[in-house]
Amino acid sequence: MSEKINVLDIEIDKLTAKESMKESIEYMMSEPVSIIEMVTVDGLMQMGEVQNLKEEISRFELVLAGDKTILEAAEVTERRYLQETENRTFLKMFFRYLHKNHKRVYLLVETEEEGEEFYNYLESCYSGMQAVGLAKVSAQNRADDMLVNAINGGEVDCVLAALSAPLQEEFIVKNRGVLNTRIWLGLGKDILPVGRRGAGQKKFTQFFMKHIFKKEIEKRKRIQQAYAAK
Repeated sequence: MSEKINVLDIEIDKLTAKESMKESIEYMMSEPVSIIEMVTVDGLMQMGEVQNLKEEISRFELVLAGDKTILEAAEVTERRYLQETENRTFLKMFFRYLHKNHKRVYLLVETEEEGEEFYNYLESCYSGMQAVGLAKVSAQNRADDMLVNAINGGEVDCVLAALSAPLQEEFIVKNRGVLNTRIWLGLGKDILPVGRRGAGQKKFTQFFMKHIFKKEIEKRKRIQQAYAAK
């Protein structure tokens, strides 16, 4: 059992990249599908608005911080954890594993532009990885059955989902029982080094979300302190 940290009522595994990678390789050797979720500041803020979603996320096999701001909110100060999270060390190790072992992956995105950038990024940096399919997922028109059939038909080892919260989490919670793959890796929208167009606006949005996130954390700490003082 890994040590857990709690941020906005989401339980997050406190593991090094090497420890996370060891867990992931074990998932790749087992069935049924195992869920790895990399949570971001924006994702944590969005998930809190969906009833019962936090309970479902607690059943995921691995929940990792995708932003060191999350670790700082939990008062994690160890340099190794902060640096590995900031450098996306686990993700690089996992992608190298998929590349080296020629694993078959299916990509889920929200727009054609994101799909093109995601695919080109993997082709450029991890060409040994076999991207056998790519699909757009829409919150308005999910078409879950078609997507599940496409993923299962591709006989993939891993689904790489780069979707907004809570769309990403709701999709896998609803469909994990019918997906025929070893690992679902939920990346969110802000993890991958893609989306260079509009980067300035994206950075401003991320800065704004982190500001709101920190305010929420501070408010909860004040409430807890006031409660403890009674």
